Amino acid sequence: MAGMFNFEKLETWQKAIEFADLVYVSTRSFPADERFGLTTQMRRAAVSVSSNLAEGSSRSSRTDFARYVEISTGSLFEVVSQAHLSRRQGFMSEDQFQQLYNFSEILGKMLSRLRSSIAASA
Repeated sequence: MAGMFNFEKLETWQKAIEFADLVYVSTRSFPADERFGLTTQMRRAAVSVSSNLAEGSSRSSRTDFARYVEISTGSLFEVVSQAHLSRRQGFMSEDQFQQLYNFSEILGKMLSRLRSSIAASA
């Protein structure tokens, strides 16, 4: 893509967008009465991962950026917790849960490495 914003070049941001896509697909079959409950909560938290990476990349200090990466990680963990509940309530199959969980592990490691890299260069 020509003229990309800096955050769009981050592999972690790209993976976070894929993660949000997966959460949207995974929650599509949730019951209608969860539309304003877990469905919305999970989707908002998933979108927050990439959004905080984008916002943090605009900060003037590396310390601020690292803080936004930390917030992104918190949002990721929020989705994992909500996925556990979704599985327990029968809204998500074991396969869907495992796919989301495995993706979360990969993204979590990427976020951790990014935060370490930012902190080391601060």
